[in-house]
Amino acid sequence: MKHPLPQKWNLESIFPGGSKSEVFETFLSQLKEEITAFKQTIEQAVVPQDANQVDGLRNWVESLQSIQKKLREAGAFASCLSAENQNDKKAVLLGGQIKSLSAQFASTLTYLDQLLLGIPDQAWELIVKQEPFAAIAFPLTERRERAKEKLSPELEALINDLSIDGYHGWSDAYNTAVSKFRMTVEQGDKEVELSAGQAYNKLHSPNNEERTALMQKWESSWTNLEDYCADALNHLAGFRLKVYGKRGWTSVHKEPLDINRMTDATLNVMWDVIDRNKDVFVEYLNRKAKLMGLEKLGWVDVEAPLAGGAKEVTYDEGAKLIEENFRKFSPKMAEFSVHAFENAWIEAEDRPGKRPGGFCTSLPVKKETRIFMTYSGTSNNVGTLAHELGHGYHQHVMNDMPVMAQRYAMNVAETASTFAEMIISDALVKQATSKEERIALLEDKIGRSIAFFMNIHARFIFETNFYAEREKGYVSVERLNELMVDAQKVAFKDSLSSYHPHFWAAKLHFYSTGVPFYNFPYTFGYLFSAGIYARAAKEGIAFEDKYAALLRDTGSMNVEDLAQKHLGVDLTKPEFWQSAVDMAIADVREFMELTE
Repeated sequence: MKHPLPQKWNLESIFPGGSKSEVFETFLSQLKEEITAFKQTIEQAVVPQDANQVDGLRNWVESLQSIQKKLREAGAFASCLSAENQNDKKAVLLGGQIKSLSAQFASTLTYLDQLLLGIPDQAWELIVKQEPFAAIAFPLTERRERAKEKLSPELEALINDLSIDGYHGWSDAYNTAVSKFRMTVEQGDKEVELSAGQAYNKLHSPNNEERTALMQKWESSWTNLEDYCADALNHLAGFRLKVYGKRGWTSVHKEPLDINRMTDATLNVMWDVIDRNKDVFVEYLNRKAKLMGLEKLGWVDVEAPLAGGAKEVTYDEGAKLIEENFRKFSPKMAEFSVHAFENAWIEAEDRPGKRPGGFCTSLPVKKETRIFMTYSGTSNNVGTLAHELGHGYHQHVMNDMPVMAQRYAMNVAETASTFAEMIISDALVKQATSKEERIALLEDKIGRSIAFFMNIHARFIFETNFYAEREKGYVSVERLNELMVDAQKVAFKDSLSSYHPHFWAAKLHFYSTGVPFYNFPYTFGYLFSAGIYARAAKEGIAFEDKYAALLRDTGSMNVEDLAQKHLGVDLTKPEFWQSAVDMAIADVREFMELTE
């Protein structure tokens, strides 16, 4: 790998000129024309009545996939622009324009769904055995089946139209509020203002007093924005609940479960197994508190590093570590990562103005990905980098597949990323050169388990309870804070000395309109990837092609069938989940022994 590696991504190779790109403007204009032409085609379409009348259907599917591919390309580019510079107002406008095009397209798809429903069942069964339909039989049939549970095409089209300025508009309003977030901290002999992303990184200071003071400022800064965030959250939920009500859906979990292609039986058994194993992790939290000189950990201490442990890792060192350890499991995944590092697919620079968090986004027209994060030299940063590269590799192995077959759900997306992250966190622990470093790295690794088993469980509990109250009316800021703290206490078994009342405002996942309940898929992905990792550790490089085959099936199966086919396990039973949790418990046991 060449050094030094670029830490700013290259967006010019996608559409030159940034948010003022004339090439991108032309691309959007042509996309709009394509969507309009597709709409006209669907309005004039005749429903096939037997398996021989498929020319029209073939053209519809070809146009559908072309538009899907271009919408993903446009959305990815605009999201990259707004993430790298939150003050790029033109990028925000572009994002709105793309959401409008997406809504228009979604409205047309409701009419297409009705056409699919009109095909006799016997003819349908024969059609999806033919190419090009066989390769996308699962997502096509899924569209047809879900259409049965929705309103008339006219009403679904109206919902999509209203969602632009309603549903999605409130998500945009939240993002605008977050772009105004400022937290003043002392840096040397002067005060500096930090954006939300920069301020969040500061919360992980190894100094107890500094961390506690920063957490107070963090809470106070979100208090300044709480009314805007509460409006956005309430109206997002209100819109969702009205739509669910009109469709006759009685559970707020129905849509996210459908999107994630999993059953409530799988979701419930997963949380049940986690809940029954939490005492071990509470013991760990109490031990960590003792090591930090605290009676009990506060919310801000849970993710804080232990002092004097893990050393700083430069960006180039992190990249080398990732490449070397990916190669032990999959040379192809290592080569993909090298390509991403060297070709400036990664935005990692630590600078003001960037949005918080990290993501990987796909550019299916270019057959590339872009990764966004802020790298500050921690082992946690290395894990995040590996995590996002895992997402990128997942897309990479599917690039030659039909677009509809590439559309995998968030829970299996998080499987690929977390698998990559596990490789690195395990490697870091094994390569520790001292007992202190091993303890610190184990702590970082166990911290991920705490996040997935407790932090994300708190988010799930909060959202479930919030939606129950939102059905009765607007939920006040004060009540949102209470619901959040109550959920955190339940999820952490009331093992902390303080909590984070404004977490509902600070966590952008609550405001996602793409995936409602943007929480439990992370925990699913973490545990599912643990099962895959155990298999990969046992088989070594021999598992590489099996892993790629599993990833390629993620857009064409529900998760229960995927697990049965590739791992031979039943996700609706506790055994698989317990074996995955046991892997995390083993880390806790080692940590407890080392810190006796």
